[in-house]
Amino acid sequence: MSQESALLSKFKLGNIELKNRVVMAPMTRSRAFTENIPHEKASLYYKQRASAGLIITEGTQVSPQGIGYLWTPGIYTREQIKAWEKIVNEVHDAEGKIFLQLWHVGRISHPDLLGGMQPMAPSSIKALGKTFTQNGWQDLAEPKMMTRQDIKQTIDDFRKAANNAREAGFDGVDLHGAFGYLIDQFIQTGTNIRTDEYGGNIQNRSRFLLELIESVLEVWGDYKVGIKLSPSNRFNDMQDDNPKENFFYLIDKLNDYKLAYLHLMEPQTDVSELNGYVTNVAEYFRPIYKGTIISNAGHSFESGESFINSNKADLISFGSLFISNPDLVNRFRNSYPLTQPDKKTFYGGDERGYIDYPEYTE
Repeated sequence: MSQESALLSKFKLGNIELKNRVVMAPMTRSRAFTENIPHEKASLYYKQRASAGLIITEGTQVSPQGIGYLWTPGIYTREQIKAWEKIVNEVHDAEGKIFLQLWHVGRISHPDLLGGMQPMAPSSIKALGKTFTQNGWQDLAEPKMMTRQDIKQTIDDFRKAANNAREAGFDGVDLHGAFGYLIDQFIQTGTNIRTDEYGGNIQNRSRFLLELIESVLEVWGDYKVGIKLSPSNRFNDMQDDNPKENFFYLIDKLNDYKLAYLHLMEPQTDVSELNGYVTNVAEYFRPIYKGTIISNAGHSFESGESFINSNKADLISFGSLFISNPDLVNRFRNSYPLTQPDKKTFYGGDERGYIDYPEYTE
């Protein structure tokens, strides 16, 4: 591989020196089997992939109320913090950098996952779909509309989780504002029909996220907090009346904060089904957002190079390719063939498909 590769060049993320522009995207692996504590082999899983310029962890619940899937990790108990500390130390020992993704699923849940509690959301609008619980597949439950006190408590939960991530030694945190989870539910009109200061126009619907950002920045400081958004996402039964203009406003507003990055998801839906939505997300929002942009979804080495060389993005995140190629950066550097992942081992299960993918040998 040419030494002129843009994707493999160094990058300064705030005061963090990244050894390349390859990012490991956050990916749920559903292996936190005991009390939502990261799997005992998670430290090896992440260490194997520490050649990435930056690792963003799997979505990690900020509270028990934020759970929407079995066996996903949290960051709200001492045992969870201790397990994450081990993971961070292993990644740092391998000279890697790692951010923790803070997550609350909102309405994408069921009382079986919440100790009998009803899921919470901006509005009491049930999502179509099912989730897997201890009692098998269940229809997603109708959520409770969050009160102002619920909103205040949830922001405090994010703040506490951010503090816990600092204690565990992470290099920063990532706010999961994509895929139809809680933050996204506040932003989009199909899930937010509130009439108070957190609903109505896009200024009000952005308020929850902006208050979250301000709270977490107080914990972490400048350029240590990132945000992931999916402006053209329809996953989890999402819809918006005016997505281009609404996300234009929100993303422009993010320029008011000294964020580490804006992580943007390209569409995963057939563009013919995206009437009114942006179909070239990073390219469209690049002139609007003045900070660092990470582009995500379906990238190859070639497309990553193209996005950076054409200034559509600064960093490129890779998901499933990192599952099956722990040495992905080295494979890119040497033009080695890529191993395709076994989708049957993405979620749950044992060590197969988790830590047993080998590095490439000639």
